[in-house]
Amino acid sequence: MSESPRTPEAPEASGTPEGYGPRRSGRPQAAPRFPGGPSPDPAGSHHERRIRSFQPRRSRVTTSQGDALRRLWPTWGLDIDGLRKLDLGELFADERGPRPDLPVVLEIGFGMGEATAQMAAADPDTGILAVDVHTPGQGNLLGLAERGGLTNVRVANGDAIILLREMLPPESLAGLRVYFPDPWPKARHHKRRLIQPEFLTLAAPSLKPGALLHCATDWEPYAEQMLEVLTAHPDFENTQEGGGFAPRPDFRPLTRFEGQGLKKGHVVHDLLFRRVERLGTGTGK
Repeated sequence: MSESPRTPEAPEASGTPEGYGPRRSGRPQAAPRFPGGPSPDPAGSHHERRIRSFQPRRSRVTTSQGDALRRLWPTWGLDIDGLRKLDLGELFADERGPRPDLPVVLEIGFGMGEATAQMAAADPDTGILAVDVHTPGQGNLLGLAERGGLTNVRVANGDAIILLREMLPPESLAGLRVYFPDPWPKARHHKRRLIQPEFLTLAAPSLKPGALLHCATDWEPYAEQMLEVLTAHPDFENTQEGGGFAPRPDFRPLTRFEGQGLKKGHVVHDLLFRRVERLGTGTGK
């Protein structure tokens, strides 16, 4: 049970984004499915050789999702190409202009976007930068945002690791959300799980001191690993007195998928950790 797609490892990046020429293998890039929409390989020029925790699923894009991708991506979409630093105030600009004081939360893996849209509607004074590689979900969230008049949502396409490492300025995020990531249940695949010490070390510099890192999973062994890894990391502290898991906060909606799992006896664990500023650094790093 998960709202976000759980998928096996992605193939290694082996080419350049659409419009940047042929792949190094000599094979031409396929024509984009949605001209002006998300790139099929936004950071292909990086040619990274590393284990991935995700893979795009090949599933059908509905007519309405495709329409949203074509119309709304140029305004509300972002390809994670690793080629520039983002100005989040500019990214979340609206009819009033840039919003440099808008707190922005990064959400990694939003599935079809229903929960993301609900959280954006409930908190219009917080921007949500929602990252996923699932094209139908990207189109669905854009459509939900348009129908709800949600100007505080931006949809990013690609690898969140590249976004954190190369595109986000230091201390630019007010929070980080990772809801129901792929649990990779087989022992030989545990190295593909997203919540690892290396990921936390990468993410920490982009978070303001006091920023909330919120994880949720219905896979108990993964929940225990998350708790162990987060508790041990020097850049984060548990918001729960005495440690342990947290009750589901009101701002995280109970989704249809989660409700179905709860009826089947699944147990969902929330983890709420705060980014701390280590003494002597002066920057929170």
